[in-house]
Amino acid sequence: MQLLVIAPALARGVALQALWQGALFGLVAYATYDLTNLATLKDWPLLVTLVDLAWGTVLGGSVAFLSAVASSRLLKG
Repeated sequence: MQLLVIAPALARGVALQALWQGALFGLVAYATYDLTNLATLKDWPLLVTLVDLAWGTVLGGSVAFLSAVASSRLLKG
């Protein structure tokens, strides 16, 4: 995530860029796991997939945003 999300946001000086790109990164990462399970495992609940995709999106965006803010503050001072 550092190379694909946080570094570009720091280069532009826009922490909110890290938020939406991190959210997208989290969605794709969690979708890889959850949609594979949905397609291959018998009786895998759709609700688990949907909740987990939402969690991955929120988690990815939050971690990327907080990391970008912390990194920018550390690099300034």
